[in-house]
Amino acid sequence: MIKIAVLVSGGGTNLQALIDAQKAGAFPNGKIVLVMASNPKAYALERAKNAGIESVVVSRKSFDDPADYDRAVVETLQSRGIDLVVLAGFLSILGKPVIDAYPERILNIHPSLIPSFCGAGFYGLRVHQAALDYGVKITGATVHLVNEIPDGGRILLQKAVEVLPGDTPELLQKRVMEQAEWKLLPQAVAMLCEQLEQEKGN
Repeated sequence: MIKIAVLVSGGGTNLQALIDAQKAGAFPNGKIVLVMASNPKAYALERAKNAGIESVVVSRKSFDDPADYDRAVVETLQSRGIDLVVLAGFLSILGKPVIDAYPERILNIHPSLIPSFCGAGFYGLRVHQAALDYGVKITGATVHLVNEIPDGGRILLQKAVEVLPGDTPELLQKRVMEQAEWKLLPQAVAMLCEQLEQEKGN
């Protein structure tokens, strides 16, 4: 069984999509065993509690040195025997120690069709505002593996979503979540769990 940790910073809507998918049997080879928040006020912690999943806060603000923060993240994950890390609205950039500890085993969801509207500074509503400012007719979401370049890792899945006349960043964000993010993330987790389970078996 692949042990999954979901890293969150806010409301946890993508976490909820994963919890719901897990209940529906979407990833039989994996189980979410830990929710780790960078923010003690993240509503995602409440979602974890309601689902009976262990949660822990490793606050970025508690560490002056980013390397110390990365080490704390790695120690927290490894102490639970985590195999796969899923970033679901996690706003802290992970450094080399975390990426080295989990090569090709950290997933991120980004609310655009990478390489558009991605990289440092592009998160949350900023992404959707940029898409609207540019006038694109199609946007979407991307699940990719995490490397040391923000939003720069290998793409696993993408799904397009139409931009409609009269869209605001908030409306577009909601549509991208519902039509793309909440579908893609469980799908990618299932793919990775199956792959990691096979690697364990070999």
